[in-house]
Amino acid sequence: MAEMWRLFVALELPPAVRAELVRVQAQLKQQVPPQTIRWVNPEGIHLTLKFLGDTPAVKQSSLERALTQAAEGHAQFDLAAGGLGCFPNLKRPRVAWVGLHQNLDALVALRNSVEEHIAPLGYPTENHPFNPHLTVGRVRREARRSDVERVGEFIASAPPGEPVPFRVAAVTLFRSELKPDGAVYTALFHASLEPA
Repeated sequence: MAEMWRLFVALELPPAVRAELVRVQAQLKQQVPPQTIRWVNPEGIHLTLKFLGDTPAVKQSSLERALTQAAEGHAQFDLAAGGLGCFPNLKRPRVAWVGLHQNLDALVALRNSVEEHIAPLGYPTENHPFNPHLTVGRVRREARRSDVERVGEFIASAPPGEPVPFRVAAVTLFRSELKPDGAVYTALFHASLEPA
């Protein structure tokens, strides 16, 4: 039977952005009751462009070709990470995230190019709108309603902080391996964007 890998396409984050995510998590941890949020390990946070799921390992080279084509014609660009938000809304937050700013048109164009070049390999294009964000935590299903409301109240009133700029220079194909102590992510391939 073919070896299956759990794959996704994402942008890697530099240390300065990860440090900001750690700072935001620490701020939230001080404000919300313990056991309300399941925190995401900052080392495992990426800006996901396309989740591929279980994929035969032999497809790696065709995915690499598709990502190389997807990156062609796209110049490197800058983004900034900052500001706290949540999905679906402040009354019933389920996911806490840090937002992205600047050059979102370039980000959306890059994501659409990835979708377009990967679709022929058997990965249907996403129907829902692309909402770029960096997930820092997920509200636990069993959390008390009053605790969940406190999460929303804090997010609504959190100071925005100083956005952390970073350069997007490549699209990365990642493998995700689920281990007992959390997922381990391995970068398999980088498709470089053109110098700005």
